[in-house]
Amino acid sequence: MKYINFADFHTHSEHSFDGNHSVNSLCEFAVNKGIRYLAITDHCEIDAKNFDFDIFCENQYKDTNNAKARFKADLNVYNGIELGQAVYNIPLAEKVLQNHNYDFVLGSIHNLENMEDFYFLDYNNFDVMELLNRYFDTVIKLCKWGNFDSLAHLTYPLRYICGKYKINVDLADYSDKIDTILKLLIKKDKALEINTSGLGMEIKDFLPNEEIIKRFKEFGGKYVTIGSDSHYKEKLGNYIEQGLDTLKKCGFDCFTIFENRKPKLIEIK
Repeated sequence: MKYINFADFHTHSEHSFDGNHSVNSLCEFAVNKGIRYLAITDHCEIDAKNFDFDIFCENQYKDTNNAKARFKADLNVYNGIELGQAVYNIPLAEKVLQNHNYDFVLGSIHNLENMEDFYFLDYNNFDVMELLNRYFDTVIKLCKWGNFDSLAHLTYPLRYICGKYKINVDLADYSDKIDTILKLLIKKDKALEINTSGLGMEIKDFLPNEEIIKRFKEFGGKYVTIGSDSHYKEKLGNYIEQGLDTLKKCGFDCFTIFENRKPKLIEIK
């Protein structure tokens, strides 16, 4: 492995609706792969229907805590959660976060309000520019709320719009809104995530891309987390090395992990 300090701070276990392996299985694989810092960030979609948040949180938190103790000699394991669509029900989102002492909270938007995940949309039936404007407006609302630690996959819809549907999107059309998001993150001492999953998908790029990461740095951004967004143990750590290469290229000497919701800078080496 090229880097000694190797982290994956966006992973999904069987507690996610689309996850596939136990927390222990993820940790065993991470140890074998040489990962040093691993956050289990299962999906908690605040706008989910017929979902028992209490049972989900209790089971996921318990399994991660047990893994912390079991693997502490070989792996730093962190209690995480990916809080989806928090701004659609802020009281519920805040209740979820109050119930457990998480190390790390990812903030994300996977769908517009009362719509399906961007993954499921047929973009031949939508005005893509309108969708993206609404999406970035929602991310701005999320950043203004701010009760998360790192903003996940800022350009999430492009996985499918540009990747699966091959629709060209010029991000310059949304530069003002993206810049607003980046500056809000900096103002509130939040991190930007480099999500490496896109390199293994049809889009073949980070989410967000290198240009946006560089702009975050130029604006004064300090905290960047990195994660594979893996839903299978075999994909843990995928493209993290390329992500660290890109961080260095954009002027960062460190990436960020979170312990007890506090940022900790880890040297890229």
